[in-house]
Amino acid sequence: MFEGLKKAFASLSEKVKTTTLSEKEIEEELDNLFYRLVENDVAVEVAEEVLKVIKDELRKVRIPRFSDAADVVDSIIKKTIDGMVMDADIKEVLKRVGENMRRGKPTVFLFVGPNGSGKTTTVVKIANYLKKHGFSSIIACADTFRAGAIEQLKQLAERHGFWVVSQHYGADPAAVAVDAIRSAEANKIPVVLVDTAGRTEVDKALLQEMNKIKRVTQPDFVIYVGDSLVGNAAAEQALKFNEYVGVDYIVLAKLDADAKGGSALSIAKITGKPLLFIGIGQEISDLSDKPKEKILHALGLN
Repeated sequence: MFEGLKKAFASLSEKVKTTTLSEKEIEEELDNLFYRLVENDVAVEVAEEVLKVIKDELRKVRIPRFSDAADVVDSIIKKTIDGMVMDADIKEVLKRVGENMRRGKPTVFLFVGPNGSGKTTTVVKIANYLKKHGFSSIIACADTFRAGAIEQLKQLAERHGFWVVSQHYGADPAAVAVDAIRSAEANKIPVVLVDTAGRTEVDKALLQEMNKIKRVTQPDFVIYVGDSLVGNAAAEQALKFNEYVGVDYIVLAKLDADAKGGSALSIAKITGKPLLFIGIGQEISDLSDKPKEKILHALGLN
């Protein structure tokens, strides 16, 4: 995971550690770092920001020679990444669920994102996470567009004991979500997770559909699920959903398979939204609520 970015940052540290560099040579090494970041799916504007912050920090310190130099550079890189990735406070989310439950109101999570981003698997993983924290869930299959979507969700969710509310293909997705909320109210189930449709390309019709579901359900949280494997497109997709629908949190799926890692930094920085979870494997429990810690660890910076 993140081997591309890890090698890019390690190369800079190693160069400073083993060679006494002039200011011009440091500039050249930072230029090389910029291109390596872009090669590893970091958006150009984010790569430029990373370089700017590192340069500014380097100007503030006197780089020691040899062994300590790499530690100084690693510390600067860690500080830079730390400032770009914002963790959500999962305790606040769980607190809201608990408060709503005591009031007899289900907490509604609306999941949005493009087709293939890993929404369905992520929804079931989060249902499992909430179950471990004492909250049962109903999952609404509001993807009535994609062939096989209802069967996929039912098979995965019911295998793990989660209740799925669905209708037929072509049904109004907002109506499915409302059915799930009413079922939760009637059965005193504290959480409703609404899985929505995506498209290969984010289009106006999809965004209007998401807006309608949001208006009707009045969700407590809108969560964008991004596919870390699609590179720079992931950040652009996240921006569109945030602009037209409004996003509270980001979940990055498939990070365990992401050899580059740049899209994770790009989404976090460009949207400015906190990361709620990251997917770190294919099992239902492979979900981390400490995204920043995991990212820094993958980069060898913790």
